[in-house]
Amino acid sequence: LIGSGGREHAIAEALSRSPAGGELVIAPGNPGTAALGRNVPVSLADVAAIAALAEAEAADLVVVGPEAPLALGLADELAARGIACFGPSRAAAALESSKAFAKATMASLGVPTADYRVCTDFDEAAAFVRAAPWPRVVKASGLASGKGVVLPDSADEAVGALHAMMRGGRLGDAAREVVVEERLEGEELSLMAFCDGSRLALMPGARDHKRLLDGDRGPNTGGMGAYAPACTTELAAEYARLTMEPLVDSMRARGTPFVGVLYAGLIVTPSGPKVLEYNCRFGDPEAQAVLALFAGDLAATMAACAAGDLRKAPPSWKTGAAACVVMAGDGYPERPVGGAVLSGLEPLADGRASVARVLHANTRLEGGRLVSGGGRVLSVVAAGDKLPEAVAAA
Repeated sequence: LIGSGGREHAIAEALSRSPAGGELVIAPGNPGTAALGRNVPVSLADVAAIAALAEAEAADLVVVGPEAPLALGLADELAARGIACFGPSRAAAALESSKAFAKATMASLGVPTADYRVCTDFDEAAAFVRAAPWPRVVKASGLASGKGVVLPDSADEAVGALHAMMRGGRLGDAAREVVVEERLEGEELSLMAFCDGSRLALMPGARDHKRLLDGDRGPNTGGMGAYAPACTTELAAEYARLTMEPLVDSMRARGTPFVGVLYAGLIVTPSGPKVLEYNCRFGDPEAQAVLALFAGDLAATMAACAAGDLRKAPPSWKTGAAACVVMAGDGYPERPVGGAVLSGLEPLADGRASVARVLHANTRLEGGRLVSGGGRVLSVVAAGDKLPEAVAAA
């Protein structure tokens, strides 16, 4: 299992329940995953080192949590070594690593999405946002760890965001190309599905909370919490037919079949669902909520996807609901501060059927003490028969 955050702790918990047994190696992992397997230090940017580790461990399956190693071609490196991987190739991961590619693909398939323009020149982008009808959204095309989307309230604010991205270097290479698009109004929905290159198996629809503060205030972040299910299975299937199935068929026809978790970030407008973004992996913190409802054998389902036939081990789900609340350190997201001593992370019974538990997202051990590493530090997850129970327990 590749990764070190709250998403990976949730995946590790689900994998550790597999009836197949075996050893779980997490690279690099965190203090929470250490209780579920063996952590091995590795750089997420060094795909050759990760692939060499998988080869040395004689891994039956490599599960990739974060997007960066996929965008760097980890799945391709593993394939070259004959190692099964749950995660898309570099070409398929471009759905997330290049918003410009994703928008062009949606346009070619007629997938509903916001009107947009791709800009590589600051002056061109500034002129466009000043002339365009409002409101608009400014997005870095590349990977920006959930911090590449700005919702400006005016053209001047949009130009300022463009300047910070394209000339100020705020997001580095991720903002060499930007996408300016219309801002859509509606309720957001995160649809995720297991994919074997040809078939989809939908997970319960989820909804995350991106704004830092209560009341939908503060800057956009990578996600401050999530809950599931956020819609009926029938509605999720209908939206997937519009926004996910054409994409899977298209990627297969291109010769770059999508294997892993396909994530469609939707906004449900008065005229129907439209795609805000695609991701090539589990959402974080959506994974923490959704996997709390997983009832099958995750290792078998992922292995079946990697082998190209999801029908061999389809996922199954519990009834009820789950909620995740993210605890972030001071200064998040712009200037995160770490070093706070953490305690009280044991699972908590709430006196009813629900149990709240804590997943590590960015923690470390210092002198035998558990401390925060800054940013999103912990995910608190609870399940219940009804959503209010899960939220109250979390």
